[in-house]
Amino acid sequence: MTQKMTKAPILILGIGNILLRDEGIGVHVINAMQQICLPDTIELLDGGTAGADLLDSISDRKKLIVIDALDANVQPGTIVSLTASDMANEPESISLHEFGLSQTLMMAKLLNCSPGDVSIFAVKPHDVSCGIGLSPQMEFLIPQIIKFLVDEAFFDNKCD
Repeated sequence: MTQKMTKAPILILGIGNILLRDEGIGVHVINAMQQICLPDTIELLDGGTAGADLLDSISDRKKLIVIDALDANVQPGTIVSLTASDMANEPESISLHEFGLSQTLMMAKLLNCSPGDVSIFAVKPHDVSCGIGLSPQMEFLIPQIIKFLVDEAFFDNKCD
């Protein structure tokens, strides 16, 4: 007999390609958040460039909070807050991944396993050249991004 593992109701998902410098911002933020004491109701996930493979991880969550790089008409380093509806209305090129978050969310909706509430924090990268590590400008943004994610998840990032 197999037991079904219970998912945490809130998933904070970092997406990005760490081989393209700032494009890996989501992964770097998740790695930094590993140092924060989180309640059992919150799970952190490095989604890398998994695309459709993330479907099972995001399905049936009460809340999905995503951090990713964004190819949009804003200044580099700008943090943009989006909803699932915003992603559905944007052109496919908004994501820097081949099978992006919007397609994965659409697939979850079609399969009737969408996460309840979806919040997306996207950052316009400074440098997406080949290389490992964030630009200094993006490194500087990590604490601010974590604060946005913490505030969105409605939890205190301190251990009692």
